[in-house]
Amino acid sequence: MSYLNEFLFGIYPYIAAAVFLLGSLVRFDREQYTWKSDSSQLLRRGQLRLGSNLFHIGILALFFGHLVGLLMPKELYHALGLSTAAKQMLAIGAGGVFGTLCLVGLALLVHRRLAEPRIRATSTTMDIVVLLWILATLLLGLSSIFASLGHRDGSVMVLLGNWAQHIVTFRAGAADFIAGVHGLYKVHLFFGMTLFLLFPFSRLVHVWSGFAALGYLTRAYQIVRSKG
Repeated sequence: MSYLNEFLFGIYPYIAAAVFLLGSLVRFDREQYTWKSDSSQLLRRGQLRLGSNLFHIGILALFFGHLVGLLMPKELYHALGLSTAAKQMLAIGAGGVFGTLCLVGLALLVHRRLAEPRIRATSTTMDIVVLLWILATLLLGLSSIFASLGHRDGSVMVLLGNWAQHIVTFRAGAADFIAGVHGLYKVHLFFGMTLFLLFPFSRLVHVWSGFAALGYLTRAYQIVRSKG
């Protein structure tokens, strides 16, 4: 089991990250015409609007919440006057609220895609796999809230943070930090990392375009000649 733990949480994160980055680059270089979200907004527009808004608000808050929560050293938030236990309860509260928003939105999107024959007919296998994979990852994350309530001192949160910080800084021994944590956290982490692995092969690549759009706001003015 120690070898499996080392592979899943010491090696697999780098495999997923490499596929995520290189796969996205290769797809943009070779298959630019597939770099889109394949919108079906003309069908069940009301359900799409509500589901998409709730999902995106929830998923973005969860993503950046995980990013800050896992990568912020405890010395930093202690210096800001936030104890480990308080940070844990803050994470539980925010995760519960935004996780629920995301779940409601995702449920609407899954129902829309599977229940509407015209949308189902234009959906690829990967479209459905990714939606269900995100749903499973989200449910695992929400379930972990109940496990977290059993150790409100934040000790497990510190271990998860140490794991993430060691991974992103390429330090050895990352997997050792979470060897003894509850299996629910490990399964959630595995599903989350695998989502990055699936990313380049799905319509999720359009997320890169969202980040690129920020650069559009700071671009230089286009010079257009007037008719002479």
